[in-house]
Amino acid sequence: MESTTTSDIEIMLSSQSKINEVDFENLTFGTVFTDHMLVCDFKNGEWQKPVIQPYQPFTLDPSTKVFHYGQAIFEGMKAYKDEQGDVWMFRANENFNRFNKSAIRLAMPEVPEEVFMGGLRKLLHIEKDWVRYGMGRSLYIRPYMIATGEGVIAQPSSEYKFVIILSPAKSYYNQEVKVVIANHYSRAANGGIGAAKAAGNYAGQFYPTKLAVEKGFQQIIWTDDATHTKLEEAGTMNVFFRINDTLITAPTSERILDGVTRKSLIDLAKREGIDVEVRSLLVDELLNAAKNGTLKEIFGAGTAAVINPIVGFAYKDLYFDLPKIENSMAMELKDKLNKIQYKLAEDTFGWTEKIE
Repeated sequence: MESTTTSDIEIMLSSQSKINEVDFENLTFGTVFTDHMLVCDFKNGEWQKPVIQPYQPFTLDPSTKVFHYGQAIFEGMKAYKDEQGDVWMFRANENFNRFNKSAIRLAMPEVPEEVFMGGLRKLLHIEKDWVRYGMGRSLYIRPYMIATGEGVIAQPSSEYKFVIILSPAKSYYNQEVKVVIANHYSRAANGGIGAAKAAGNYAGQFYPTKLAVEKGFQQIIWTDDATHTKLEEAGTMNVFFRINDTLITAPTSERILDGVTRKSLIDLAKREGIDVEVRSLLVDELLNAAKNGTLKEIFGAGTAAVINPIVGFAYKDLYFDLPKIENSMAMELKDKLNKIQYKLAEDTFGWTEKIE
């Protein structure tokens, strides 16, 4: 294993790559990881030297605080390869800023830009061969931080571990998605941590989603916790509704994640002259639109899936199929966003950054 130091990052390269063992044509999302990862520890009130090292397990004491009090946050990002073989990040600074907002909300230390962004650039440079070219292909980036202090006293940890791991990816979903609108369970509440990408947010969704799957649905459209009348998110994604030719999506709040894909689609839609309303859509409005034929599309938006069309939804004892339309606004926006990400169209927004 070769060890070097570049700037303030120590680099320990793997003696042998496993890339030739990977079937890039048959990837299951988030199960295959690249040769290296970035690790940086927070101890004695300060961040230590980050290390890029071979991907490997690490050992934690049974009393480690993340196991007991759930201080764990993460991000989801992607890197893309263009026709010339260059690797590009997409709006990575947005993820960096949101990561630190999550850290603040969970009483964790903010990660310095030189560790998060500097480490990510160097890691992507080392692993650039893992980024494959082709529409739908990408390298999924998972930065996360956990509390690693020991002891079961109910207080914030004094030690943390920041990690970035990388996973080659193809399309996230390959099936039609039907959803049920929540009228009892909630994803998040006012004053809570719904706007943070905290691990516990996702754990709390698993049980109601399991109940939905048992009834033949794939996801849940979450509603507000107080009245269950406002449509907020779809599964782990932001959600958009097309009524006639207007796109409607909920405003961000303490309950709703400020999605990078969401804000990108809003900007793209406005550039294309599409009417966009950022407001709360009521369940009754959706039902009326479905009944009178003005509801054209529903789709989820997030990093992993980019856009996930929804073909039908249920609410209590009612079920509605969405119309099959040729001029899908969802697919048009996805195509335009993908072309920016893969450098097949001009990036007029300045969203992409080349990895040198």
